[in-house]
Amino acid sequence: MIKFLLMVNRQGQTRLSRYYQPVDISRRAALEADVVKGCLSRKKDQCSFVEYKDFKLVYRQYAALYIVVGITDTENELSIYELVHNFVEVLDKYFSRVSELDIMFNLDKVHIILDEMIQNGHVVETNKTRILAPLIALDKMADG
Repeated sequence: MIKFLLMVNRQGQTRLSRYYQPVDISRRAALEADVVKGCLSRKKDQCSFVEYKDFKLVYRQYAALYIVVGITDTENELSIYELVHNFVEVLDKYFSRVSELDIMFNLDKVHIILDEMIQNGHVVETNKTRILAPLIALDKMADG
């Protein structure tokens, strides 16, 4: 099961966070700082799977952004690694070459995409066309 998903830049600033299990607001900042520090300090040739406290971290770097996913011990790391890549491909398809600014200024749309893919910590959809269908419908309604 997925516990959380974070999207951070190289400076360690969180651009997106989504928690699928309750974490106190007071603990989130410390958790995010610790997790991000642990992932950003690793070298490129090191494994993208990290044991952290009572769960595992799966992270992947895309240009200046890191996507970090906290998962339970029973979750398959490779499937989450591919899920992260699929998430970025969907973002690329929608924003046509997604950037950090796209994420910052369209956070609501990024959350819609993420919600179409993951619900209650479980992967529910990976098909890019079906993931983007609600957003495309919203865009058509907005354009009138």
